[in-house]
Amino acid sequence: MGGDYKNALDRYIVDKYIKKYPTYDGIMHMLDGEISQAVGGYVRCSWYNHWTSILIENIFKMHKNVISAIGEVKQIDFFIKDMPFDLKTTYLPSNFIERERKKCGLSSENSEYKKIAKDYGIKYDERNLAYEIREKSLASGNTGCIARINEIDDFKRNLLSELVKNPQRLIQNLYEEQGEMRFDASNRLFLILTDTVDFDKSWQLKRDIRRLRSAINYYLDNFDKKKILNNPIEFKYKFRTGEVFRVYSDCIFVRK
Repeated sequence: MGGDYKNALDRYIVDKYIKKYPTYDGIMHMLDGEISQAVGGYVRCSWYNHWTSILIENIFKMHKNVISAIGEVKQIDFFIKDMPFDLKTTYLPSNFIERERKKCGLSSENSEYKKIAKDYGIKYDERNLAYEIREKSLASGNTGCIARINEIDDFKRNLLSELVKNPQRLIQNLYEEQGEMRFDASNRLFLILTDTVDFDKSWQLKRDIRRLRSAINYYLDNFDKKKILNNPIEFKYKFRTGEVFRVYSDCIFVRK
């Protein structure tokens, strides 16, 4: 989950409930049901992201090549061999995947899932399109349906293999698509978490300490400052017309 959580939750509740229900009884009924679930989901998600982020940052700070930023230094979490970084833990961005699919002449994942649903008569909730079609397809055991879903995942697996070798275009996308409220052009180290068996479960890797420690320590043991300095990232930002930003950045891929 990214962006400004509080503002996103405010907008969601105002748009979906406050403006929709004109009667007090109506909104109170929703308060005991859907609104309570929405707020509860937000709290659980925020709690999980907060504490797993601390655990991950501590893995970095325990390494001999890392020095913690003293106090709350803006946009610097730590230094790796004297190079400052702001740590960002994230996943393979859906907008990036769609852009890459389009470059290959493929339709969006959502379009593919809707075609599968139509061809095999699968009913779904638009809000949980991919999840429902995947789960219902696996439950049915329909080999043709499952094969088409595997094609969607195979594209992401192949894309991920390419990015591990050359992450520059992914890094550029992550800078260009960052939220306006949290925009900055600091050096960032991106920790990309990907469950290649079930991409929807990539978030669970934030608590897989053994796997995280292995990938992070391997990267830090072999940290190549010269390589990063020789490959700066230049990007433009849609809300800063005419400006070109130059940063130093890298990726650590944690895959299951």
